[in-house]
Amino acid sequence: MIRKAVIPAAGFGTRFLPLTKAQPKEMLPIVDTPTIQMVVEEAVDSGITDILMVIGKSKRAIEEHFDRNFELEQELEQKGKEDLLRQIRHISGMANIHFVWQKELNGLGDAVSYARSHVGNEPFALLLGDTILESYSDEPVTRQLINVFNQHGGSVVALEEVPQEKVSRYGIMDGEDVGDGVYRVRDFVEKPDPAVAPSNLAFAGRYVFSPDIFDFLIQTGRGKNNEIQLTDAMRTMAQSRPMFGCRFSGKRHDVGNKFDFVKTNIHYALKHPEMKDPLISYLKELVKTL
Repeated sequence: MIRKAVIPAAGFGTRFLPLTKAQPKEMLPIVDTPTIQMVVEEAVDSGITDILMVIGKSKRAIEEHFDRNFELEQELEQKGKEDLLRQIRHISGMANIHFVWQKELNGLGDAVSYARSHVGNEPFALLLGDTILESYSDEPVTRQLINVFNQHGGSVVALEEVPQEKVSRYGIMDGEDVGDGVYRVRDFVEKPDPAVAPSNLAFAGRYVFSPDIFDFLIQTGRGKNNEIQLTDAMRTMAQSRPMFGCRFSGKRHDVGNKFDFVKTNIHYALKHPEMKDPLISYLKELVKTL
C-alpha cells in the first residue's frame, strides 16, 4: 500500500518574474485554488495520507496555506459564512503535510533525495508541484500509476503522447508495449531529434518509485546545468530494476509558463459553475473586437 507522497516545490519560478520574486509559483491560482492545492488533492484522492513538500527560499506561503488560520476561521464563523469555513478547514485537514527545506537548488534529483529519511523503506508517489493532471477516468492519475505499480511490481512514470514534431522539447521513453497503456521501460532519451525519437511518449510530472531510487540518486553525478537530474538516476535504475511507463487517461496542464498558465485558467474557469456562462459571453464579445 502506498501512503506517502513527495512534492518538490523549491524552484525560483523565474519564468513568472517579477510575480514570483516573493510569491511561490506553486501558489499561483487556477481560478480560485492554488496550483499546489490541486496537486495535493490529487494525491489525497489517490489514497495518500502523508505528504512531504520539499521547499526553498520564499516558499513560506505554502506552509501557511496548509496550516490552520484560527483568526480567519473565527471571522468566517461569526459572519455565518459556513461554506467558506468548510473550504478553509478542508485545506488544513486533507492529509498529514510535512515540510523540509532544500538548502541549495541542485536539481530535481537532489530535491527528491531530501525525502529519504521521511519515506524510509516504503514506495512513494512523486508529484511535481507546478503540473496539474486532469483525469478522464474515475481514478486520479496518481492512482492510475499506483495501480500499475501494484500490478507489475516496479517503479512507474506517467506518460503523455505529444505531437511528433514536439518530442525535442521533452524527455521521451524508449520501451516495449505490454498492454493496457503500460510500457516496460528500456531507456529515457532527453529531448531527442524527432527523426530518431524512440516514441512520442513524454514524462508528465507524476511518478511512483520504489525506495531503491534513493540509492541511484546517491550514485548520480551532476548532469545538465550542473545539477542532480532525476532522469539520470532513472536511466541507471531502469538497467537493473523493472520500470514501467503508464499512458494515463487524462490531460496534463503545465502551468510552469505564462501562456499555458493562462490557458489552464480558462479551461478550469469554463468548468466552474459560476463562471462558465459569463466567461463564454465575454470571450465571444472579445473575439468580435479582435
